[in-house]
Amino acid sequence: MTALLLRRLGAMVLTLAISSFVIFVAIYAAPGDPVTFLIGNPENITPERIAAVRAEYHLDQPLFVQYALWAQGVLHGDLGTSFYYQQPVSELLSTRLPVTLTLVGMATVLFVVIGVSLGVLSALGRGGKLDSFITGGTTFVNSVPNFVVALGLVSVFAVQLRWFPVAGEGAGFAERLYHLTLPAVALALGSLALISRVTRQTMVEQQTLDHVEAARSYGLDTRRIVSRHVLRNSLGPVVTMCGLTVAGMLAGTTVIESVFGLSGVGSLLVESINTHDFAVVQAIMLYMVLAYMVVTILVDVVYPLLDARTLIRSDRS
Repeated sequence: MTALLLRRLGAMVLTLAISSFVIFVAIYAAPGDPVTFLIGNPENITPERIAAVRAEYHLDQPLFVQYALWAQGVLHGDLGTSFYYQQPVSELLSTRLPVTLTLVGMATVLFVVIGVSLGVLSALGRGGKLDSFITGGTTFVNSVPNFVVALGLVSVFAVQLRWFPVAGEGAGFAERLYHLTLPAVALALGSLALISRVTRQTMVEQQTLDHVEAARSYGLDTRRIVSRHVLRNSLGPVVTMCGLTVAGMLAGTTVIESVFGLSGVGSLLVESINTHDFAVVQAIMLYMVLAYMVVTILVDVVYPLLDARTLIRSDRS
């Protein structure tokens, strides 16, 4: 288990290093001269000003030197300074991250609890009306883009019924939960459908295995068979899919935050791209890569604990 974790951490460090270089190069490979965007007002574009900006942002250095200086600052917690907001990027992210993390956390609770429950009910009633209803409903929900779902929720529950606010994330913990309810539902619906389908398929496969048939032949209670033999052995693939879904959510809240007017990382990314705020874009892209890798590593650590056979194989290797 320790060897497996060390290998995963080593792979994470290597992937993060490669990703950071690709992110850095891609930003400065975008069309246009970065100096023009950094100076802003065309009237201020003079040879002296251009030289000063290039020196300030190390743009007069070779590309690998620029990357090394930027990476060194990142390792020391210095993500640069936003020229649009005129404040350190780390401080800017610290004010936006809580909104995004709370949104993803609420959506995760929704799609895990409801998605797994629907999958279990669908598997137990396989071939029946309930199974057909759940399968059809989740298929329909999964086919609708989340921005369409978001606009529909705003129209019905915020504008017409006025049960929830139209936009904003609120102040304080309780008020924030209230404001983020509709965004969390919109973010969770597509994932809820996916988790439901995965849970159903895995449980259907488990129900046909020999040890489950043996448990039935011994006359064990159906609820006990489902909880101890079917659902428990289905948790591995379900947890893996949940982890990948959460990782995708951490990097994919842009549309939902834009629709609901939330001041999160996703909306900040859109603003920074529009204003060519390179330091902020680089920091957010790096956060998305890091968040995805951290979640996937946690899944790799948890999965062997759910399946002892995987743990034995990893120890032998």
